[in-house]
Amino acid sequence: MGNGRTELWRRCRAVVDRLVLPDPFDAESFIGMLARERGRPIELIPLPFRPDRPCGLLVSTHRADVIIYSSDTTAMHRQHILLHEAAHLVRGHDGGPGSATGSGVLLPHLSPALIRSVLGRTVYNEPQEREAELIASLIHHRVARHRSAGARARAARPRAAAPAGPREL
Repeated sequence: MGNGRTELWRRCRAVVDRLVLPDPFDAESFIGMLARERGRPIELIPLPFRPDRPCGLLVSTHRADVIIYSSDTTAMHRQHILLHEAAHLVRGHDGGPGSATGSGVLLPHLSPALIRSVLGRTVYNEPQEREAELIASLIHHRVARHRSAGARARAARPRAAAPAGPREL
């Protein structure tokens, strides 16, 4: 792994290690916790997938952050999309100079200029996308490790013997 990639992994692992994750985990609960921690609403808007659209998009408005995501995909993919977009918020990514093409594809009835001016959303640069993707994957990994450890602990616990017969209550 190159030095830049090593640094990216180190930085993303540190971010994920500091996150408080709900138990049991689901992306919607995590995003709710993130919204409360940031003191800013995060709205989730499912839309049917179309091949000409991105699977997910984060749009920041003056009143809330909005995650638009593909509604007709697998549960695992939907969770990854939500975590990827939430990772942008966790890292404080802001859109750099560029176009609002992703927003325009998801919101075709609005002009790109209106999307940029009203929603304040532009395209993330490539390093931010790599960082968000890695953070989402590391969250998945952390949750899977936790679930696996919990299952091993439950399996190792001695089970109480079944009562010999009916008990009076």
